[in-house]
Amino acid sequence: MFKHTRKTWAALAVSLFAFFSFSAFAHTSAPKKQSPDQVMKLQVKPGVSLDDAAESMRLRANAMNMKLVAELPLSSQVEAITGKPQRRMTIFQFCDAMTAKDLIELNIDFAIYMPCRIALIEDAKGQAWLVMMDIDVDAVAREKRVPAELKKRIQDVRNTLISIMQAGAKGEL
Repeated sequence: MFKHTRKTWAALAVSLFAFFSFSAFAHTSAPKKQSPDQVMKLQVKPGVSLDDAAESMRLRANAMNMKLVAELPLSSQVEAITGKPQRRMTIFQFCDAMTAKDLIELNIDFAIYMPCRIALIEDAKGQAWLVMMDIDVDAVAREKRVPAELKKRIQDVRNTLISIMQAGAKGEL
């Protein structure tokens, strides 16, 4: 039997809030910033299954030395709670441990950005989307006084995440 804890309910509430927040943004076919909230969204190409998109992201991350540190099958949790089938909602968490360590040593505020997340979401029409927060690296680096070398590493992480999303959207194995 699935045991409900405060932590489980809190995680579900946060996940559902994020899911419904993501659905409010306009749909696009290429990654780009959607609003001042800095959300990047990429439509999964027709013919690419949700499982193929997920596997492609895992493989691309591995090829680019980006560690998949967690995979949260939120739709499975909701299904277990409600007993009803759910649209796919999975959060993938990726991390470059050394960059994360260096950023947190510079300023603990950076912990809120970690690990980097990409959501695989199936909308009400059955269309799959990849969604992530898109950090304005220049603005963050200026505000937090990030050294140039570390700023470059943050930009590299961002570019790697975009590559992971693109692989998932195309089903590139």
